[in-house]
Amino acid sequence: MRGLLVLEDGRQFPGVGFGAEGVQTGELVFNTSMTGYQEILTDPSYHKQIVTMTVPHVGNTGINPDDLESDRVWVAGFVVRSLSPVVSNWRSRHTLDGFLRDQGVIGLSDVATRALVRHIREKGVMRAAIAHGAMADEPMELLQMAQNAPDMSGANLVDDVTCDESYHWTQQSDPAWYRQHPYDPNGPLIVAYDTGIKRNILRMMTDRGLRVTVVPSRTSADDVLALNPAGIFLSNGPGDPAAVGYMIENTRQLLGKVPVFGICLGHQILGLALGGKTEKMRFGHRGGNQPVMNKLTGVVEISAHNHGFAVTADSDLGGAEVTHVNLNDNTIEGMRHEALGAFSVQYHPEASPGPHDSLYLFDEFVERVKNRESSAEPKR
Repeated sequence: MRGLLVLEDGRQFPGVGFGAEGVQTGELVFNTSMTGYQEILTDPSYHKQIVTMTVPHVGNTGINPDDLESDRVWVAGFVVRSLSPVVSNWRSRHTLDGFLRDQGVIGLSDVATRALVRHIREKGVMRAAIAHGAMADEPMELLQMAQNAPDMSGANLVDDVTCDESYHWTQQSDPAWYRQHPYDPNGPLIVAYDTGIKRNILRMMTDRGLRVTVVPSRTSADDVLALNPAGIFLSNGPGDPAAVGYMIENTRQLLGKVPVFGICLGHQILGLALGGKTEKMRFGHRGGNQPVMNKLTGVVEISAHNHGFAVTADSDLGGAEVTHVNLNDNTIEGMRHEALGAFSVQYHPEASPGPHDSLYLFDEFVERVKNRESSAEPKR
Protein backbone atom coordinates (compact mmCIF):
# COMPACT_ATOMS: atom_id res chain seq x y z
CA MET A 1 0.00 0.00 0.00
CA ARG A 2 1.00 3.60 -0.52
CA GLY A 3 3.03 5.27 2.21
CA LEU A 4 4.30 8.80 2.76
CA LEU A 5 6.70 10.59 5.08
CA VAL A 6 6.20 14.35 5.43
CA LEU A 7 8.73 16.53 7.28
CA GLU A 8 7.82 19.69 9.16
CA ASP A 9 9.63 21.80 6.54
CA GLY A 10 7.30 20.43 3.86
CA ARG A 11 9.68 17.91 2.27
CA GLN A 12 7.89 14.72 1.20
CA PHE A 13 9.30 11.20 0.79
CA PRO A 14 6.94 8.63 -0.75
CA GLY A 15 7.30 4.90 -0.17
CA VAL A 16 5.54 1.59 0.28
CA GLY A 17 3.91 0.98 3.63
CA PHE A 18 4.43 -2.15 5.74
CA GLY A 19 3.73 -3.07 9.33
CA ALA A 20 0.68 -1.35 10.81
CA GLU A 21 -1.60 0.99 8.88
CA GLY A 22 -2.39 4.49 10.08
CA VAL A 23 -0.44 7.67 10.83
CA GLN A 24 2.04 8.65 13.53
CA THR A 25 4.25 11.62 14.33
CA GLY A 26 7.70 11.81 15.89
CA GLU A 27 11.18 13.25 15.65
CA LEU A 28 12.86 11.99 12.47
CA VAL A 29 16.39 10.60 13.08
CA PHE A 30 18.78 8.23 11.32
CA ASN A 31 20.91 5.28 12.47
CA THR A 32 24.09 4.16 10.70
CA SER A 33 24.30 0.63 12.17
CA MET A 34 24.82 -2.13 9.60
CA THR A 35 22.97 -4.71 11.72
CA GLY A 36 20.74 -4.87 14.79
CA TYR A 37 17.45 -3.37 13.63
CA GLN A 38 15.59 -5.54 16.14
CA GLU A 39 17.54 -4.10 19.07
CA ILE A 40 17.06 -0.58 17.71
CA LEU A 41 13.30 -1.02 17.41
CA THR A 42 12.98 -2.17 21.03
CA ASP A 43 15.38 0.36 22.61
CA PRO A 44 13.28 2.69 24.83
CA SER A 45 15.66 5.55 24.02
CA TYR A 46 13.91 5.79 20.63
CA HIS A 47 10.52 6.60 22.17
CA LYS A 48 8.69 9.23 20.06
CA GLN A 49 11.24 8.99 17.22
CA ILE A 50 10.87 7.86 13.60
CA VAL A 51 14.06 5.96 12.78
CA THR A 52 15.61 5.85 9.31
CA MET A 53 18.21 3.16 8.62
CA THR A 54 21.11 4.13 6.36
CA VAL A 55 21.95 0.51 5.53
CA PRO A 56 19.93 -0.19 2.37
CA HIS A 57 18.68 -3.75 2.92
CA VAL A 58 16.72 -4.47 6.12
CA GLY A 59 14.65 -7.39 7.36
CA ASN A 60 16.55 -10.40 6.04
CA THR A 61 17.29 -11.84 9.51
CA GLY A 62 13.70 -11.56 10.73
CA ILE A 63 12.78 -11.26 14.41
CA ASN A 64 13.64 -13.56 17.32
CA PRO A 65 12.72 -13.39 21.04
CA ASP A 66 16.33 -13.36 22.29
CA ASP A 67 17.46 -10.04 20.81
CA LEU A 68 14.72 -7.79 22.19
CA GLU A 69 16.04 -4.93 24.33
CA SER A 70 12.65 -4.46 26.03
CA ASP A 71 9.19 -6.01 25.89
CA ARG A 72 7.87 -3.82 23.05
CA VAL A 73 8.74 -1.67 20.03
CA TRP A 74 9.35 1.96 21.07
CA VAL A 75 10.02 3.72 17.76
CA ALA A 76 7.18 5.85 16.37
CA GLY A 77 7.95 4.71 12.82
CA PHE A 78 10.59 2.84 10.82
CA VAL A 79 11.95 3.91 7.42
CA VAL A 80 14.13 1.74 5.12
CA ARG A 81 15.36 1.75 1.56
CA SER A 82 14.58 -1.89 0.84
CA LEU A 83 12.55 -4.36 2.91
CA SER A 84 13.82 -7.90 2.37
CA PRO A 85 11.17 -10.18 0.84
CA VAL A 86 12.97 -13.21 2.29
CA VAL A 87 13.95 -14.12 5.86
CA SER A 88 16.98 -16.39 6.18
CA ASN A 89 18.08 -16.98 9.77
CA TRP A 90 17.69 -20.11 11.87
CA ARG A 91 16.88 -18.01 14.96
CA SER A 92 14.03 -16.11 13.31
CA ARG A 93 10.48 -16.60 14.58
CA HIS A 94 8.75 -13.67 12.85
CA THR A 95 9.10 -11.30 9.90
CA LEU A 96 9.86 -7.62 10.41
CA ASP A 97 6.62 -6.73 8.61
CA GLY A 98 4.52 -8.95 10.85
CA PHE A 99 6.33 -7.85 14.00
CA LEU A 100 5.64 -4.17 13.35
CA ARG A 101 2.06 -4.93 12.39
CA ASP A 102 1.50 -6.82 15.64
CA GLN A 103 3.09 -3.97 17.59
CA GLY A 104 1.01 -1.28 15.89
CA VAL A 105 4.06 0.46 14.39
CA ILE A 106 4.20 1.89 10.85
CA GLY A 107 7.01 0.95 8.48
CA LEU A 108 7.91 2.57 5.16
CA SER A 109 10.11 0.97 2.49
CA ASP A 110 11.26 2.00 -0.99
CA VAL A 111 12.18 5.42 0.40
CA ALA A 112 15.09 7.47 -0.98
CA THR A 113 16.90 7.16 2.36
CA ARG A 114 20.18 8.60 1.06
CA ALA A 115 18.44 11.86 0.10
CA LEU A 116 16.46 11.80 3.35
CA VAL A 117 19.57 11.42 5.54
CA ARG A 118 21.45 14.11 3.60
CA HIS A 119 18.51 16.43 4.21
CA ILE A 120 18.57 15.76 7.97
CA ARG A 121 22.34 16.23 8.13
CA GLU A 122 22.02 19.62 6.45
CA LYS A 123 18.86 20.89 8.17
CA GLY A 124 19.01 18.95 11.46
CA VAL A 125 16.54 16.46 12.91
CA MET A 126 12.95 17.59 12.66
CA ARG A 127 9.41 16.51 13.39
CA ALA A 128 7.66 14.38 10.81
CA ALA A 129 4.47 12.43 10.12
CA ILE A 130 4.56 8.91 8.69
CA ALA A 131 1.49 7.38 7.03
CA HIS A 132 0.58 3.95 5.67
CA GLY A 133 -2.77 3.63 3.94
CA ALA A 134 -5.43 6.21 3.12
CA MET A 135 -3.74 9.07 4.96
CA ALA A 136 -0.79 8.82 2.58
CA ASP A 137 -2.99 10.63 0.09
CA GLU A 138 -3.34 13.66 2.38
CA PRO A 139 0.10 15.33 2.35
CA MET A 140 -1.11 18.74 3.55
CA GLU A 141 -2.88 17.19 6.52
CA LEU A 142 0.26 15.20 7.35
CA LEU A 143 2.33 18.40 7.15
CA GLN A 144 0.02 20.05 9.66
CA MET A 145 0.33 17.06 11.97
CA ALA A 146 4.13 17.17 11.74
CA GLN A 147 4.24 20.88 12.53
CA ASN A 148 1.89 20.43 15.50
CA ALA A 149 3.81 17.49 16.98
CA PRO A 150 5.58 18.14 20.30
CA ASP A 151 9.26 19.08 20.18
CA MET A 152 11.86 16.85 21.85
CA SER A 153 13.42 19.82 23.67
CA GLY A 154 11.87 20.11 27.12
CA ALA A 155 10.19 16.70 26.86
CA ASN A 156 10.28 14.38 29.87
CA LEU A 157 9.77 10.98 28.23
CA VAL A 158 11.28 8.99 31.08
CA ASP A 159 7.92 8.73 32.84
CA ASP A 160 6.57 6.93 29.73
CA VAL A 161 9.24 4.21 29.63
CA THR A 162 10.23 3.48 33.24
CA CYS A 163 9.07 0.31 34.99
CA ASP A 164 6.00 0.43 37.24
CA GLU A 165 7.67 -1.34 40.17
CA SER A 166 11.05 -2.65 41.27
CA TYR A 167 12.30 -6.04 40.12
CA HIS A 168 15.41 -8.23 40.39
CA TRP A 169 17.33 -9.10 37.23
CA THR A 170 19.26 -12.40 37.08
CA GLN A 171 19.51 -13.26 33.37
CA GLN A 172 23.02 -13.49 31.91
CA SER A 173 24.07 -13.11 28.29
CA ASP A 174 24.73 -15.84 25.76
CA PRO A 175 28.22 -17.27 26.57
CA ALA A 176 28.85 -17.62 22.84
CA TRP A 177 29.00 -13.81 22.64
CA TYR A 178 30.25 -12.60 26.02
CA ARG A 179 32.60 -13.66 28.81
CA GLN A 180 30.74 -14.55 31.99
CA HIS A 181 31.38 -15.16 35.65
CA PRO A 182 29.21 -17.59 37.62
CA TYR A 183 26.16 -15.75 38.88
CA ASP A 184 26.61 -14.94 42.55
CA PRO A 185 23.34 -14.59 44.52
CA ASN A 186 25.41 -12.98 47.28
CA GLY A 187 27.41 -10.67 45.02
CA PRO A 188 27.51 -6.89 45.41
CA LEU A 189 24.08 -5.30 45.00
CA ILE A 190 23.63 -2.71 42.27
CA VAL A 191 20.53 -0.54 42.16
CA ALA A 192 19.78 0.47 38.57
CA TYR A 193 17.50 3.41 37.88
CA ASP A 194 15.25 2.54 34.95
CA THR A 195 14.93 5.61 32.75
CA GLY A 196 14.58 3.38 29.69
CA ILE A 197 17.12 0.67 30.44
CA LYS A 198 18.24 -1.87 27.83
CA ARG A 199 18.34 -5.53 28.76
CA ASN A 200 21.92 -6.03 27.58
CA ILE A 201 23.14 -3.45 30.10
CA LEU A 202 21.60 -5.57 32.85
CA ARG A 203 23.17 -8.72 31.41
CA MET A 204 26.61 -7.09 31.39
CA MET A 205 26.31 -6.54 35.14
CA THR A 206 25.00 -10.00 36.03
CA ASP A 207 27.70 -11.50 33.77
CA ARG A 208 30.22 -9.98 36.17
CA GLY A 209 28.78 -11.43 39.34
CA LEU A 210 26.70 -8.44 40.39
CA ARG A 211 23.20 -8.67 41.83
CA VAL A 212 20.91 -6.13 40.17
CA THR A 213 17.71 -4.54 41.44
CA VAL A 214 15.96 -2.26 38.95
CA VAL A 215 13.86 0.58 40.36
CA PRO A 216 11.43 3.06 38.78
CA SER A 217 12.88 6.44 37.87
CA ARG A 218 10.92 8.29 40.57
CA THR A 219 12.34 6.16 43.41
CA SER A 220 13.81 8.58 45.95
CA ALA A 221 17.49 8.59 46.85
CA ASP A 222 16.56 7.71 50.43
CA ASP A 223 14.63 4.64 49.29
CA VAL A 224 17.54 3.56 47.13
CA LEU A 225 20.06 3.96 49.95
CA ALA A 226 17.73 1.99 52.24
CA LEU A 227 18.46 -1.04 50.01
CA ASN A 228 22.13 -0.74 51.05
CA PRO A 229 23.51 -0.90 47.51
CA ALA A 230 27.19 -1.32 46.69
CA GLY A 231 26.73 0.82 43.59
CA ILE A 232 24.21 2.89 41.62
CA PHE A 233 23.61 2.67 37.88
CA LEU A 234 21.97 5.48 35.85
CA SER A 235 20.51 4.08 32.64
CA ASN A 236 19.93 5.25 29.10
CA GLY A 237 16.58 6.72 28.11
CA PRO A 238 14.65 9.10 25.84
CA GLY A 239 13.91 12.81 25.81
CA ASP A 240 15.53 15.94 27.19
CA PRO A 241 17.69 15.20 30.27
CA ALA A 242 17.14 18.70 31.66
CA ALA A 243 13.41 17.96 31.86
CA VAL A 244 13.92 15.07 34.30
CA GLY A 245 14.52 17.26 37.34
CA TYR A 246 13.76 14.60 39.92
CA MET A 247 16.49 12.30 38.53
CA ILE A 248 19.00 15.15 38.64
CA GLU A 249 18.15 15.81 42.29
CA ASN A 250 18.24 12.11 43.20
CA THR A 251 21.68 11.81 41.62
CA ARG A 252 22.97 14.83 43.59
CA GLN A 253 21.86 13.18 46.81
CA LEU A 254 23.55 9.88 45.90
CA LEU A 255 26.92 11.29 44.83
CA GLY A 256 29.67 10.45 47.27
CA LYS A 257 27.62 7.75 49.03
CA VAL A 258 28.38 4.80 46.71
CA PRO A 259 30.02 4.41 43.27
CA VAL A 260 27.83 5.74 40.45
CA PHE A 261 28.02 4.69 36.79
CA GLY A 262 25.94 6.36 34.08
CA ILE A 263 25.35 5.54 30.41
CA CYS A 264 23.76 7.82 27.75
CA LEU A 265 20.90 9.69 29.49
CA GLY A 266 22.56 8.63 32.75
CA HIS A 267 25.73 10.42 31.63
CA GLN A 268 23.74 13.57 30.88
CA ILE A 269 21.91 13.35 34.22
CA LEU A 270 25.24 13.01 36.03
CA GLY A 271 26.60 16.03 34.16
CA LEU A 272 23.60 18.11 35.20
CA ALA A 273 23.84 16.88 38.80
CA LEU A 274 27.48 18.01 38.89
CA GLY A 275 26.45 21.51 37.76
CA GLY A 276 26.94 21.20 34.02
CA LYS A 277 24.63 21.99 31.11
CA THR A 278 23.19 19.97 28.24
CA GLU A 279 22.22 20.95 24.72
CA LYS A 280 20.28 19.47 21.82
CA MET A 281 22.52 18.31 18.99
CA ARG A 282 21.92 19.13 15.33
CA PHE A 283 21.30 15.53 14.30
CA GLY A 284 22.78 13.50 17.15
CA HIS A 285 24.86 10.34 17.15
CA ARG A 286 23.07 7.09 16.31
CA GLY A 287 24.86 4.01 15.04
CA GLY A 288 27.47 1.39 15.77
CA ASN A 289 30.54 3.01 14.24
CA GLN A 290 31.33 6.18 16.19
CA PRO A 291 35.04 6.79 16.98
CA VAL A 292 35.66 7.81 20.60
CA MET A 293 39.06 8.70 22.04
CA ASN A 294 39.82 7.50 25.56
CA LYS A 295 41.92 10.42 26.79
CA LEU A 296 43.31 8.37 29.67
CA THR A 297 44.84 5.70 27.43
CA GLY A 298 44.98 7.29 23.97
CA VAL A 299 43.04 4.31 22.58
CA VAL A 300 40.31 4.91 20.00
CA GLU A 301 37.15 2.88 20.61
CA ILE A 302 34.62 2.19 17.88
CA SER A 303 31.38 2.49 19.76
CA ALA A 304 27.58 2.30 19.63
CA HIS A 305 25.58 5.52 20.12
CA ASN A 306 21.99 6.67 20.43
CA HIS A 307 21.60 10.22 21.70
CA GLY A 308 20.34 13.59 20.54
CA PHE A 309 21.49 15.62 23.56
CA ALA A 310 24.99 16.13 24.94
CA VAL A 311 26.81 17.72 27.88
CA THR A 312 28.02 21.09 26.61
CA ALA A 313 31.74 21.56 26.11
CA ASP A 314 31.87 24.65 28.35
CA SER A 315 30.11 22.94 31.27
CA ASP A 316 31.36 23.45 34.80
CA LEU A 317 31.36 19.85 35.96
CA GLY A 318 32.28 20.56 39.56
CA GLY A 319 35.76 19.11 39.36
CA ALA A 320 34.97 16.15 37.10
CA GLU A 321 37.52 15.21 34.45
CA VAL A 322 36.57 14.66 30.80
CA THR A 323 37.81 11.16 29.93
CA HIS A 324 36.39 10.50 26.43
CA VAL A 325 35.69 12.67 23.37
CA ASN A 326 34.05 11.97 20.03
CA LEU A 327 36.58 12.27 17.21
CA ASN A 328 33.96 13.40 14.69
CA ASP A 329 32.86 16.54 16.55
CA ASN A 330 34.71 16.65 19.90
CA THR A 331 31.52 16.02 21.87
CA ILE A 332 32.11 15.07 25.52
CA GLU A 333 31.67 11.30 25.59
CA GLY A 334 32.86 10.43 29.10
CA MET A 335 33.81 11.90 32.46
CA ARG A 336 34.75 10.89 35.99
CA HIS A 337 34.75 12.52 39.41
CA GLU A 338 37.11 10.53 41.60
CA ALA A 339 36.32 12.37 44.84
CA LEU A 340 32.62 11.50 44.46
CA GLY A 341 33.21 8.02 43.04
CA ALA A 342 31.23 8.68 39.85
CA PHE A 343 31.93 8.12 36.17
CA SER A 344 29.90 7.95 32.97
CA VAL A 345 29.97 7.65 29.19
CA GLN A 346 27.64 9.10 26.59
CA TYR A 347 27.84 6.05 24.33
CA HIS A 348 26.74 2.41 24.83
CA PRO A 349 29.49 0.03 25.98
CA GLU A 350 26.96 -2.83 26.09
CA ALA A 351 26.44 -2.30 22.32
CA SER A 352 23.55 -4.53 21.18
CA PRO A 353 23.89 -3.68 18.40
CA GLY A 354 27.49 -2.62 17.95
CA PRO A 355 31.13 -3.43 18.69
CA HIS A 356 32.49 -4.64 22.04
CA ASP A 357 35.47 -2.25 22.32
CA SER A 358 34.10 -0.59 25.46
CA LEU A 359 33.04 -3.56 27.61
CA TYR A 360 35.94 -2.77 29.96
CA LEU A 361 33.79 0.01 31.46
CA PHE A 362 31.61 -2.60 33.18
CA ASP A 363 34.78 -4.19 34.59
CA GLU A 364 35.79 -0.76 35.88
CA PHE A 365 32.42 -0.40 37.59
CA VAL A 366 32.84 -3.80 39.27
CA GLU A 367 36.34 -2.84 40.43
CA ARG A 368 35.08 0.43 41.92
CA VAL A 369 32.24 -1.37 43.69
CA LYS A 370 34.48 -4.09 45.12
CA ASN A 371 37.16 -1.61 46.18
CA ARG A 372 34.56 0.36 48.11
CA GLU A 373 33.18 -2.80 49.72
CA SER A 374 36.62 -3.94 50.85
CA SER A 375 37.49 -0.50 52.24
CA ALA A 376 34.19 -0.39 54.09
CA GLU A 377 34.76 -3.73 55.85
CA PRO A 378 35.43 -3.36 59.59
CA LYS A 379 39.04 -3.82 60.67
CA ARG A 380 39.71 -7.00 62.64
